[in-house]
Amino acid sequence: MSTTTAIPTPAHHVVHGEWHIRYNYPVGEVGAKFFDALKQKRIVATRCSASGLTYLPPRAYCERSFERCDGYVDAGAEGTIEAATIVSAAFDNLPPPPYAVAFVRLDGVSTAMANFVRGMDLGDVPAAAARLKPGTRVRVEFVDQPQGKVTDFHYVLA
Repeated sequence: MSTTTAIPTPAHHVVHGEWHIRYNYPVGEVGAKFFDALKQKRIVATRCSASGLTYLPPRAYCERSFERCDGYVDAGAEGTIEAATIVSAAFDNLPPPPYAVAFVRLDGVSTAMANFVRGMDLGDVPAAAARLKPGTRVRVEFVDQPQGKVTDFHYVLA
């Protein structure tokens, strides 16, 4: 049996710094349909007729058939939590902790999409985490005036 001891990284091998980057990201045809629909308080997914899969976030090509996704469908207003977490550490440009994030498979869609879960008491993290277990039903809520951003909607427990 071999045992190893971790060797600490020498200070001169660590790069310290921060990135503050502004960018313009072209979303393409598929992304544009998704973000335009959000402005109308709709969530659209792409559909591949070859495989029968629907994708959210929308994708241009199907990962199963390798064919171009050839349709769009409205995702359901409710869905099922696939995985969730409660974030307790602070990160730049995100809400102050604690906050919850869940991967949700909306009704009528084959894949899951992450977003915030709002409207929960997160003061007791273990109790809140138990309410976010896989299989829990949630519904989509939109902000009053959507702007075509993924933060235009969030999930709430159904």
